Amino acid sequence: MNNLRWLLFPFALLYGLVVTVRNWLYNAGVFKSRSFDLPVISVGNLDVGGAGKTPMTEYLIRQFKDDYHLSTLSRGYGRRTKGFLLADVKPSATLVGDEPAQIKHKFPDITVAVCEDRVAGIERLQADHQLIIMDDAYQHRAVKPGLSLLLFDYSKLQGISLMLPAGNRREPFIGRKRADVIIITKCPANLSDAEQQRMISKASPFPHQQVFFSTIIYLPFTNLQGQPASVQIDNDTTVFLLTGIAGTGPLTRHLQAFTSHINHHKYPDHHPFTLKNIAKLADDFNACTEQKKLIITTEKDAQRLGEQGLLQQVSKLPFYVLPIGIDFLGDGRQQFNKLAENYVREHRTHHRIY
Repeated sequence: MNNLRWLLFPFALLYGLVVTVRNWLYNAGVFKSRSFDLPVISVGNLDVGGAGKTPMTEYLIRQFKDDYHLSTLSRGYGRRTKGFLLADVKPSATLVGDEPAQIKHKFPDITVAVCEDRVAGIERLQADHQLIIMDDAYQHRAVKPGLSLLLFDYSKLQGISLMLPAGNRREPFIGRKRADVIIITKCPANLSDAEQQRMISKASPFPHQQVFFSTIIYLPFTNLQGQPASVQIDNDTTVFLLTGIAGTGPLTRHLQAFTSHINHHKYPDHHPFTLKNIAKLADDFNACTEQKKLIITTEKDAQRLGEQGLLQQVSKLPFYVLPIGIDFLGDGRQQFNKLAENYVREHRTHHRIY
């Protein structure tokens, strides 16, 4: 533990105590958790950022969007607005947050809503929707979801995780008990059975919980508008990587398989890019004398790059977006899909859309 963590450790103990008392009050019924008649799936984690919640939410959208009138609901982290808001056909990260904007950009036919108060959000949505998927809502105890998915990052599950602010954990490890399903994300695609068993031991599931393993899959490149783009990368290519996300390790390792020449402009999660940030990137890019060079960013970052104040500078640079998805290891896809479908089918209260 470094010196800063030692200094923050007493505050982490206090934070952990407050969260523990809060959870006890919910569990005891002193604070009320609201259930709803329609299916509500929650996607969340115990740590701050980086577990792959949005890709998991998008996986669920793909599974259900053709058969159910669904909506996603999140807080809209980083937005400059308050209250309940629906993402429009040209979503703005400033208005709804980068992750909701990304979802609406990719799935324009579904409803994407943001609201700090998830109970109020569901109340606004339930009359016209058959399924609600809540992104990053594990700690939002005011709603009791029908199916709760808890995600653990494979690499972070193997180490010691301290409570905020000394570490990244939002609540004590015992909080995992509320989940119906545990998903260990960002696993190597060739994870062995022995390693899976070791990770199950690390996750310490309760008897009622099923455990799945997922891995990141990298999809074809697009431009900033989401249109397909042809990109060729080899070891003669210099990549300028711009990120404002948590957990960039898998992305950098993926790119290192193609080229060792990576210039990473790395910012904190949800970082609001400024003209100064883009100017620095442009200066570095223009100073590079290599013939083969390009700029790569993530889908989430692309939403913030599309803000009006940045467009003039961003449009001058050769940006490419590398989308990601997830897949389950082994026969996990079939098992998980069946589990989720059974839950939604058994708990629907509205007529199904054909």
